[in-house]
Amino acid sequence: MDKCSVAYTLSILVGKWKPLIILALSQEEILRYGQLKREIDGITHKMLSSQLKELEQAGIIHREEYPQIPPKVEYSLTEKGVAFLDVFNAMKIWGDRYASP
Repeated sequence: MDKCSVAYTLSILVGKWKPLIILALSQEEILRYGQLKREIDGITHKMLSSQLKELEQAGIIHREEYPQIPPKVEYSLTEKGVAFLDVFNAMKIWGDRYASP
């Protein structure tokens, strides 16, 4: 097994919020910042902003900013982000098999 590939995948999953952001975006094609914040109970503005930036830098999400007043920003999963959902499916299968009832 390639340790570098596993480490890279884990870097996307690291943290409490990144998986929740990805899952929220998997439920809707496009979400605005405020919608994401409401979807993820307990996340702070600072944490959501930083996690979104990290996911954007990793190529998992796309950020579309519209030049208008008030500012409008939309987030969506990239093709790479949609492919990442396979990781969650594998985790679900493993969890279903081994989690205590």
